[in-house]
Amino acid sequence: MEHHFLDLYSLEKGALQKIDPRAKIITFFSFVIVVVQTPITHALSFYLYLLLPLILASVSRVPLGFLLKRSLLIIPFVLLVSIFIPFLGGAEVVGSYNLVFFDLSITKEGILIFLNILVKAWLSVFALTLLTATTRFQDLLGGFQKLRLPQTFVMVLSFLYRYLFVLEDEFMRMRRARDSRNFGGSWRWKIKTVGNMFGTLFIRAYERGERVYAAMLARGFSGEVKLIQELKFGRVDLQFSILFLTAILIMRLL
Repeated sequence: MEHHFLDLYSLEKGALQKIDPRAKIITFFSFVIVVVQTPITHALSFYLYLLLPLILASVSRVPLGFLLKRSLLIIPFVLLVSIFIPFLGGAEVVGSYNLVFFDLSITKEGILIFLNILVKAWLSVFALTLLTATTRFQDLLGGFQKLRLPQTFVMVLSFLYRYLFVLEDEFMRMRRARDSRNFGGSWRWKIKTVGNMFGTLFIRAYERGERVYAAMLARGFSGEVKLIQELKFGRVDLQFSILFLTAILIMRLL
């Protein structure tokens, strides 16, 4: 099976790839915070917010198509939870629709709330996609650890990234075995079969996790992320952090 890793462009010789992970974590998460706190009516700020990661992606040799493909995956989930927000009550109605059983009215306040959620979620995921694409995942975990994030959080991320593909392969083998047995029947039978597959996958994942943890303890695992090269926060990293944070603050004030 083909595995699509997060840090696909971390070995490219670009500008962001040379920056210390701690500097990138601080600046990109600051970017997300500033984006979330900006009112949706400040359209110019959001255009500039988008321009900043586009420039960084260009100098880091990360294709725009890759970023769009990864970041647009969040759109269906956002629509799922916010599709009815434009129909919420408000003072200014911009459109009314007469359905069979009830009337729906689209309000200006509802549209603004909907755009607020959609635009901010996509911009945040777009920026974080650039962060993970240009940083080796092991270095990213090391940066989290150096920034004193909870050790449990770092370990969960580490194991999730390492073994998610193993579970995916396991599920694909189970689905292949199901299809080879002429999978069919009523929809109730199909739902029951798929439910049994997920239950079996959960049990296998739990048992595999126990075996992996026991093997790691036998090899001296202490719960700490080990890095091949020690992280060094230099002058270039400090300059990047100051310029990045200054830029987003100026955009916020426009």
